[in-house]
Formats: sequence, C-alpha cells, structure tokens
Amino acid sequence: MHLKTLLKITFTGILISACSNDSPDDLIKAQPGTETVTYVANVKPIITNNCLSCHTSPPVNGAPMQLTTYEDVRNAVLNRGLLNRISRQNGEQGLMPNGGPRMPQHNIDVINQWVEDGLVEQ
Repeated sequence: MHLKTLLKITFTGILISACSNDSPDDLIKAQPGTETVTYVANVKPIITNNCLSCHTSPPVNGAPMQLTTYEDVRNAVLNRGLLNRISRQNGEQGLMPNGGPRMPQHNIDVINQWVEDGLVEQ
C-alpha cells in the first residue's frame, strides 16, 4: 500500500511538471480571424517592437525605407515584399528582422490577417 501511494505521488509530480510552459511565444493568444485586425491596435505594436530599430525615420543600419507610419507599412506590404521577408526561416538570406531571429509565427499571422482583413488602419 505504501508503494502505491509513492507511485501515485511520483506520477502526479511528473504530470504536473510536464504541463508547464515558460516560453511567452508558445502561450495561447487570441487568434487572428476572430475580429478585424487593424494597424493601430494589432500591427503597429509588432512593427514597433521588431522593425523600428532600423526602419525608423530616417532609416539606419542600411534599411532601405522607414516603417514609421500606417502608409509606410501598407506600402511595404503591397510593394516591398514585407510579408515574404518576415516569413523567411532563420538563417535564410533576407530574413527580417535583419540577422534574425525570426519573429514569432503569431506576429506573422497577425500581419497576414491584417492584409486579409483589408489593411484597415483603425
């Protein structure tokens, strides 16, 4: 009987420790598609956190354009291949942010959803 109790406690401890998640990138977030994704509410924070270190006004570190306004980002998506550049894999030439690492897939999905939703500003 004592062995059964010890096994139950051990098994429970293993289950609990196996169900943890320490990576913020892997946590469940609101999925794009449940409401209209807008530039101001959803895309601008991603651009600010991942792109503005180079794509500021004026651009630095060899960046060819700024991404500081809605129009800048909209133009980059429609005419400059922004989605292609952020969707490349780590180590692939041309990946943005330059030198990687690749931004979390959730952020890429949000930007894709923004495009599908019609590039809504607000």
